[in-house]
Amino acid sequence: MKKVELLAPAGDIEKLKFAYLYGADAVYIGGKNYSLRANAKNFSNDEIKEAACIAHSLGKKLYVTVNITFHNEDYQGLLEYLKELEKYKVDAIIVSDMAVVDLVNQEKLNLKIHISTQMSNANIESVSFLKDQGVERVVLARECSKENIKEIIEKTGVEIECFLHGAMCSSYSGRCVLSNYFTKRDANRGGCAQICRWCFELEKENQKKSNETEFTMSSKDLSLINSLKEMIEIGITSLKVEGRMRSNYYIATVISTYREAIDHIYKNTYTKSLQEYYQKVLNRVANRESTDQFFNTFPGVEAQYYLGRQEVSNQDFLGIVLDYDKKEKLVTLTQRNYFKPEDEVEMFGPNIQAFSFKVPKIYNEEMKEVEVARHPQEVIKFYLDKEVYPNDIMRIKIK
Repeated sequence: MKKVELLAPAGDIEKLKFAYLYGADAVYIGGKNYSLRANAKNFSNDEIKEAACIAHSLGKKLYVTVNITFHNEDYQGLLEYLKELEKYKVDAIIVSDMAVVDLVNQEKLNLKIHISTQMSNANIESVSFLKDQGVERVVLARECSKENIKEIIEKTGVEIECFLHGAMCSSYSGRCVLSNYFTKRDANRGGCAQICRWCFELEKENQKKSNETEFTMSSKDLSLINSLKEMIEIGITSLKVEGRMRSNYYIATVISTYREAIDHIYKNTYTKSLQEYYQKVLNRVANRESTDQFFNTFPGVEAQYYLGRQEVSNQDFLGIVLDYDKKEKLVTLTQRNYFKPEDEVEMFGPNIQAFSFKVPKIYNEEMKEVEVARHPQEVIKFYLDKEVYPNDIMRIKIK
């Protein structure tokens, strides 16, 4: 049986490297144009070429989003861009407009086509139609249930990609005009201002209601760690993590967690205690609550924020390892959040089993002892018996 693909987001080259390093089989990115995350740093053409080289040197895949809703003026330069992507040998493009599919077919471009969730496909007929147009894969709408997904897989034979983890949209997979209405930023051309997460005053007869909680219409995040085995068993081809604008720490934590879980499932060593631990890890890295959304049952009020919410900034990320001197047993890392000696922390990374320890005495770059690491990006050193590697991450111990 072919192993399910773990697909990660990346907003720049550094995040892309972290995604591959921490276990992604494939990464999806956006270029400077035609991408729905216009506020992300995104990739120049030269960077897309570099990203493709990195992916293929590792035996992994790279997908590029071309998934805006195209208006007349947006087509300028599109064919030339697609030819560049073909030249870079990207593994697929992710599109939401049938005109792009038609253009690829007309020009006989050597580009595999994946249909974006922005097209909101949720039934057998639409997926079958896309198959007839030469589409290789369809990213289903986030609103599909497991029964819906299973039936589409069985009756179409098309590769199916589903969202596994990340933010949800209050509209049908991004088909929202609130951002346009309030800010004149087009959510369907990359400019979403996330109006659903704004807080609105409650009024009655044009009078503000006093002492009332402000109203929101935001969905909680998606997390399907507790349904991961089912997702694999029903035949989903690719499991997708949302978050091209997320941090290196978020990408490393989420991808490594799902990587371990998937590998345990295929080895038949996935236990309830492991699942519970992974759930704790994923809950800690997010700043919003999460649910399984539509996968198991139609979501109710428990899956939404509608009378205010709290988003707590995550402070678990403490530093990234720069070097380990095996002779001296000396760790060098760049600090990201406050820590001090005797704090309980843990290290995790692609080449080590996560382990915990108490922070020993810490030193600055000149090996002068310091009481606290409190300056972001400061170089900190300390002695540690266990070997670690560049790009391993130190975080607060997860209990």
